Amino acid sequence: MAVALLLIIVGLVLLIVEATMPGVFMIIPAVIFVIIGGLGLFEPELLFTWYSVALAIVVAIPVTLLTIYAYRFLGKPEPPSTTITDTLVGEKGVVTVDTVPGTLKGKVRIGTDTWSANSEVPIKAGTKTRVVRSEGVHVFIEPEE
Repeated sequence: MAVALLLIIVGLVLLIVEATMPGVFMIIPAVIFVIIGGLGLFEPELLFTWYSVALAIVVAIPVTLLTIYAYRFLGKPEPPSTTITDTLVGEKGVVTVDTVPGTLKGKVRIGTDTWSANSEVPIKAGTKTRVVRSEGVHVFIEPEE
């Protein structure tokens, strides 16, 4: 009976681990331990026979398949988000590296992204700016008024 309770406790701990860190597939051994432990509470002598091993295998197969299906359903991959530079026109940002007219040495942070920047006048780092146009993966900025 003590072994059965230990199996149930280990199974419950593994369920908690799976609940706090989904995707580590602890649910499979957790369910097996809980079922085998529950069986051991009613028929303790079965825990030490080949029947418990057979039951573990019989339980493991559908639980594994259901877990894989559930995680595929719950964690459908999403296409990566991309930003087209044309959509940045009018956006506001902050210069992180001084801009030098005619070069792409300058950098501007727009939202969470940093872009190569050019400007018609030098702009110092820390200056708030606005995107006036884009070309390829570079933006042209001007100081915000």
